Amino acid sequence: MRKHIFLAFAAIILSACAGSDILYRPAGQKLPQHIKRISVRPFINKTERLGLEEKLTLKVIDEFLKNGEYGIADENSSHGVVIGEIAHYLSTPIQYDVNLVPTVYKINIIASVKFLDKSNPNHYIWEEPAMQASMLFSAPTLPGGMTEEQAREELWKTLAKDIVLRTVQGFGSATSISQKKLPPVQQSTSTVKSD
Repeated sequence: MRKHIFLAFAAIILSACAGSDILYRPAGQKLPQHIKRISVRPFINKTERLGLEEKLTLKVIDEFLKNGEYGIADENSSHGVVIGEIAHYLSTPIQYDVNLVPTVYKINIIASVKFLDKSNPNHYIWEEPAMQASMLFSAPTLPGGMTEEQAREELWKTLAKDIVLRTVQGFGSATSISQKKLPPVQQSTSTVKSD
């Protein structure tokens, strides 16, 4: 008798769950309420390409202004600071024509970005050690092609949007290959006696 009741109960549960989509949506971890104004410290360029840092810094500021959720201020009067560095820049031809002239290129950019809470100078609210943007583009001599500078502009837009999204929408919008670690599990010191 118990087996029949259990099977009937299981059938009811399964039929109820079959029609609904169960999604896990973690609560967004927004910035603390005391942060009203943000500044963007000029990015540091760790690559051999000159001038990359200025373009990315300006794009990030522009994206924060477009978003409008937080005010933009200089670092002295802001409550939080975006700090970043361009760690990797690589432009590589990946496709050639019959004369071995490059026709398609790939640009890959990796930036390390973090957000400092100025009320606690040693506390970063979020860190993305490998925020990445990459793009394939055709040579400018081909229809629809672009120069490397034009392709970089598109990548700056992508990275800037990712940084603003990460700041405004919180933890769930992480885009890099961050290492998020769980606290270590404590080992039990009790021993089991055998009979």
